[in-house]
Amino acid sequence: MKNSNGKFDFVMANPPFNVNGVDKEKIKEDKRFSYGIPKPDNGNYLWIEIFLSALNENGRAGFVMANSASDARQSELEIRKKIIEDNFVDVMIAIGSNFFYTVTLPCTLWFFDKGKKKTDRKDKVLFIDARHIYNQIDRAHRDFLPEHIEFLSNIVRLYRGEPIETDNGSSMLMKEHFPKGKYQDIAGLCMVTSIDQIKKHGYSLNPGRYVGVAEKEREDFDFYERLEELNEELEQLNAEARDLEERIAGNIARLIEVAEQ
Repeated sequence: MKNSNGKFDFVMANPPFNVNGVDKEKIKEDKRFSYGIPKPDNGNYLWIEIFLSALNENGRAGFVMANSASDARQSELEIRKKIIEDNFVDVMIAIGSNFFYTVTLPCTLWFFDKGKKKTDRKDKVLFIDARHIYNQIDRAHRDFLPEHIEFLSNIVRLYRGEPIETDNGSSMLMKEHFPKGKYQDIAGLCMVTSIDQIKKHGYSLNPGRYVGVAEKEREDFDFYERLEELNEELEQLNAEARDLEERIAGNIARLIEVAEQ
């Protein structure tokens, strides 16, 4: 991938979440990280920059990412700002928990489109909250049925002005939510948001901030799901705290050095 800058029409990936221990000295001159190298010991934004850098001027990327990346702060926020302002973010989809066999964490699907600036979708992002769309396999595992995948894809197709597909059984869902056969914002499901509005929300790419969070019935509350979400948020905050601690220690060391001169 190191020599792949600007070469690909499409990138699709499911990278490992929250990787730590990256040797940043080895990549500090790497051209793939033109938006900067994040300070926290977390590889999420390194993956994001790798995927984006691989695309040609009309390239598209779709990848799975930890939820925490959508609202990550400090140096990761600065990278996200640049990506948003460069108009590469096309669609963001929130996915519920228990879709992986090894972890229960929820995730977010990111979609980039470098050719978006040439379309009427310029300066817009489509947010979809799909956390309440799933097929329950057993208590610990969920997946999407073919009609679910087709339905979510059709929301994007309508947004992009493309023909929908109904071969996999999404006709009823489409008629229920989009009876006129045209895209429309639906509270709790999808919302088209301007770049200016995203700026006002602190450059967050969390779909729930724009679409709105659908209320769960009391009996549907999943303690373990919420605990996993809180644990992921705690890990992100701990990473930011370590970064801040290192910066404070460095500043104190410099002050002591100046005082001793």
